[in-house]
Amino acid sequence: MHTFQFGSSKEEVLLAIPERKIKKLAAGEKRLAILRIGEVLHIFDVQCPHRGADLGQANINGAGEIICPLHQYRFDLKTGDVRSGYCSALPVYRNELSDSGLTIYLP
Repeated sequence: MHTFQFGSSKEEVLLAIPERKIKKLAAGEKRLAILRIGEVLHIFDVQCPHRGADLGQANINGAGEIICPLHQYRFDLKTGDVRSGYCSALPVYRNELSDSGLTIYLP
């Protein structure tokens, strides 16, 4: 397992990631998307597992799902499970927000 550090404080991370806006993030060669809802951060692959659409352009609904802009497939933000559509789950990544910033755990 690899770790990637973003920011040097909790406040810096929260300021860098606007509420309910998807931002793209490079963790080495891995391209990720990050979404903040309050102080909860969701980190997932930036490309939809169905056809590779850019999830940086996705929408978020009130049920905690990310909606792919290409075919409207819906994925659970916490687990990556497909809620609507037929493809593999969206890879999501464990992370930890602390006083020293955000740590992302990659396999």
